[in-house]
Amino acid sequence: MKAASAPASTAHPHLARRFGLLQATALNMSNMIGIGPFITIPMLMSALGGPQSMLGWFVALAIAIPDGMIWSELGAAMPSSGGSYHYLREGFGREKFGRLMAFLFIWQFILSGPLEIASGCIGFAQYLAYLWPGLVEKGNGHFAKLIAASVAAVIVVLLYRRIGTVGKITVSLWIGTMLTVAVVIVGGAMNFDSKLAFDFPPDAFKFSWGFLLGLGAASQVGIYDYLGYYDVCYIGDEVKEPGRVIPRSILISLITVAAIYFAINLSLIGVVPWREFVPAKDPPAPVASMFIEKLYGGKAAAIFTVMVLWTAVGSIFALMLGYSRIPFAAAQNGDFFKVFGRLHPTKNFPHVSLLVIGLVSIICSFLPLMTVIGALLITRIVVQFIGQIFAVILLRRRAPDMPRPYRVWLYPLPNVLALVGWIFIFGTSEPKVILFGIVSLILGIVFFLIWSGLTQRWPFERTQAS
Repeated sequence: MKAASAPASTAHPHLARRFGLLQATALNMSNMIGIGPFITIPMLMSALGGPQSMLGWFVALAIAIPDGMIWSELGAAMPSSGGSYHYLREGFGREKFGRLMAFLFIWQFILSGPLEIASGCIGFAQYLAYLWPGLVEKGNGHFAKLIAASVAAVIVVLLYRRIGTVGKITVSLWIGTMLTVAVVIVGGAMNFDSKLAFDFPPDAFKFSWGFLLGLGAASQVGIYDYLGYYDVCYIGDEVKEPGRVIPRSILISLITVAAIYFAINLSLIGVVPWREFVPAKDPPAPVASMFIEKLYGGKAAAIFTVMVLWTAVGSIFALMLGYSRIPFAAAQNGDFFKVFGRLHPTKNFPHVSLLVIGLVSIICSFLPLMTVIGALLITRIVVQFIGQIFAVILLRRRAPDMPRPYRVWLYPLPNVLALVGWIFIFGTSEPKVILFGIVSLILGIVFFLIWSGLTQRWPFERTQAS
């Protein structure tokens, strides 16, 4: 009799809530701090032509903090794995416009995810050029692009197998990343030259249309470097006390990483004159390796460069692993093309999703780094970031009784600030990047309508006669 009355909770496997504040913050920061600041500083400094370009990081932080509040309210109210996929679907209505927004989110992620992966591949080629002199010059940089694409291809091969646990790999990569960052910050602090760091060009802060566009470009770099402050929301099912942990981990991550980035930037330009790597080339100069060479010589710089390459490979591996699972999960729920929901017949991993993400990453690796960053942000701004601003507003009206452990402070002011900030980033982007964002959005809507028509779902569902 006792065996027949076993607790129901043991009948079905479920995700365990084991991520506390420390683990959640470490997850966010490990995704925010990678090769990003080491590859983007030349582009950041080129945006306004001098140290005043660091204003872009502060503008980006002013956008990311209110946006982080939006993520916090949604993540605390709906702590489930998938993040934006669930927020957009619930906020806009699961059966109608929510289906469209969820589809468009996955659609843009198939573009923006590989763009983010490609940025790491380009960064790998950028620093490999320090160890391999002449790499960039061969074929006017085409050979370096081929190297970047090859990195993406190799990662696909590494992931095309059964994956056990990557916990130890993640920890080792995190330690390596933080050690790399510490070397730069400590070395810069001990050898800091304020005359180099604050060597402003004439009329550095003269306001003009060109200054505004340059500030927008610098802010794009800043936003790119901050990406990941919300990653805990993608594993909401595994967070302890999500109503408390998710908001705090997001805010702590943003403030801490902002301080680290500012310290890295000052350390580098306080040792390496910014005019040595401005204007940025394609790919940009390996500034961090140049920094170590000036302080400790060529051998130490070579060892440091290997550390940066290790960080790049680790971040590419983790991104491609995680991003290949997002279309797979949506397809299994019936919110994306069914083919993406297929598992490998013997190795039990989403091989179709992985191959598509990998192929697009390889193609994107041939693009200039600033184009990659701009296109990455544009595709996410329209649907994901701006969409979530309105998802919060719609949910407050449609589901006022929904438990909200965290509510956006000073609502709706942060929503307005985030919206203005994202519009600023969008509006100051290169015209070709804006066109790419608009075209990709239109294509997403077209494919959604075709798919909905073939499957006879909203807005083409057939009503049954009673």
